[in-house]
Amino acid sequence: MQRTGIWGKIFGALLGLLFGPKYIGFLIGLFIGHQFDKAYARKRNGGFSGFGGKNATNAERQAEFFNACFATMGHMAKAKGRVTENEIRVASTIMDRMGLQGESRRQAQNAFREGKEDNFPLEETLNRVRSRAGRADLLQFFLELQIQAAFADGELHPRERELLHVIARYLGFSEAQLEQRLQMQEAAFRFQQGGYHQQQGGSFKAPPTRDQLADAFNVLGVNDEASAQEVKRAYRKQMNEHHPDKLAAKGLPPEMMEIAKQKTQELQAAYDLIRKEKGFK
Repeated sequence: MQRTGIWGKIFGALLGLLFGPKYIGFLIGLFIGHQFDKAYARKRNGGFSGFGGKNATNAERQAEFFNACFATMGHMAKAKGRVTENEIRVASTIMDRMGLQGESRRQAQNAFREGKEDNFPLEETLNRVRSRAGRADLLQFFLELQIQAAFADGELHPRERELLHVIARYLGFSEAQLEQRLQMQEAAFRFQQGGYHQQQGGSFKAPPTRDQLADAFNVLGVNDEASAQEVKRAYRKQMNEHHPDKLAAKGLPPEMMEIAKQKTQELQAAYDLIRKEKGFK
C-alpha cells in the first residue's frame, strides 16, 4: 500500500485552526492537507500522474503510457457505479491477453486501483497522454483498449459510452471517429464470440452467416457493399495502424504488444473471410 505522509495534514490542520471556525477549519484543513500528501506521494513514487518530462527516457514514457491505460480502465470500470467482480474480471482478462505476470501485472493492478479512486485526475491524465505519446497510432491504441474493456462484458452501458466520449475528446478524436470505432469493436466482439477464426490450412470452421460476413466488413471499417479495391484499401490501412512492429517503433510498451498482434490476426481473419466469400483476389 502506498504511504501518503503526514506533513500536509499537519500544516493543513494548523492553517485551518488559524483561519477558520475552530472544528470546521481543522477538518477542512486536514482534508486539504491529506489531498496534498496523496498527490506528493504519487509523484514521488512515480505514479501515472507524473507522466514523463522532456528528459524522460523511452522506457519511462512506455511505463507511464502503460500505467495511464490501466488507470483509465479502472476509472472506466467505475463508470456504472460501484466496481463489481465482473469489472475486475474484465481487467484481469485483458491482463491475461497481454500475458502480464509478476511485476508488470502488479503495476497494472495498482494503476487500475488508482483509477477507481474518487479523486482520479482523468482530464489531467488524458492531456498528458496526448501531449507525451504524440503519435496518432498510439492514441488510437489507447482509445481502442478502453473500448475493448468497456465491451468485454458483452454490452456497453450508457455511462460507459458517455465516458468514452470524454476520453476520445481529450485524446483528440471526434464523436464520429469514436462512433466508428465503437461500431468496429462491437462487430469485432461478435466476430470473436462467434468463434469465426481461420484454422490451420487456411480453411474456416463453417460457412459464414450473413451477419458474420457483415461483421467482417465492419471489423475493417467498411460496409458490405464495398468494392474489392475499397476492402483491400481498408485492410491495408488498418494493418498499417495496428502492426505490432510499427507500434513498437512509435513507443508502444512491450507488455502491450500481444494485444496488437491479436488485433492484426483479427483483421487478417476478417479480410480472408471477405475475400473468400466475395471471390476477391
